[in-house]
Amino acid sequence: MTAIKAAITGVHGYVPDYVLTNAELETMVDTNDEWITTRTGIKERRILKGENQGSSHMGAKAVEGLLKKTNTNPLDVELIICCTTTPDFVFPATANLISDMVGAKNAFSYDVQAACSGFLFSMSTAAQFIETGRYKKVIVVGADKMSSIVDYQDRTTCIIFGDGAGAVLLEPTTEQGYGLQDFVLKSDGSGVQYLVQKSGGSRRPPSIETVTNREHFIHQEGAAVFKFAVTNMADVAAEVMERNHLTADDISWLCPHQANLRIISATSQRMGIGEEKVMINIHKYGNTTDATLPLALWDYESKLKKGDNIIFAAFGGGFTWGAAYMKWAYDGKPSV
Repeated sequence: MTAIKAAITGVHGYVPDYVLTNAELETMVDTNDEWITTRTGIKERRILKGENQGSSHMGAKAVEGLLKKTNTNPLDVELIICCTTTPDFVFPATANLISDMVGAKNAFSYDVQAACSGFLFSMSTAAQFIETGRYKKVIVVGADKMSSIVDYQDRTTCIIFGDGAGAVLLEPTTEQGYGLQDFVLKSDGSGVQYLVQKSGGSRRPPSIETVTNREHFIHQEGAAVFKFAVTNMADVAAEVMERNHLTADDISWLCPHQANLRIISATSQRMGIGEEKVMINIHKYGNTTDATLPLALWDYESKLKKGDNIIFAAFGGGFTWGAAYMKWAYDGKPSV
């Protein structure tokens, strides 16, 4: 009996219209374009404006585009997993809201929270539902409105993050060697002190004190995070390659989390992969957290060929990190 694997059969993204440039940030905090570009590689990021619009708004836009692009009836979707660090509410799940907004009435849905590694964790989880034969159409959507938790008085974090969403459709394939082949996922809760939103959860609920102390924004100790990310993203990417007997020549693309251009470069160098094989769009969107990997796929989809070997790598707060190996299942189409 031929083994079933989960293959991505479509990808779509959504980014808000408003562009926050480095020049505009210069009017908000003590920074400049050269400082930002040199340290992060970011030139601009997208920001979701408007009342009563959260991560679900962008997630639903990405899923709607995906359904149209793949000619998929929303009633045929069986599961939607939304990875998000900025859910619309504590409850209900943002995935539930997205399911309702796109008309996926027959799908059950839930959220995954693994910070910037969320898409990898969610895609790996979704693959299990397909490989068992339980489901045939699963959507993974990464959506984050990071501007809702960014302190625009803190120049160390406000330059990094942007808003956006990306979604993929996963379906079963029995074609030998295609689809998600392997993954390595890791976590270490001791990293909480270095990258955390200090208040707003059950440990420190909202109060006058927490708001006054600006504890509902992202807290990041950049040097510690950078060091941990560089080491661990590279390590798991190399581990996935070794486990699957892949050399740098075998890899068609590295799809890395778009956190910092220097982290991306360090990871690709460790893998021995040239820049021409690395998906990079951090200059356009900044770090969109759970949306970075699907947005990178969306931007590069037209360049992808059936049979391409893709390595995904990500690192997130808390800490979480991981890598995955996928053999791409279709010739790319221009993004619409």
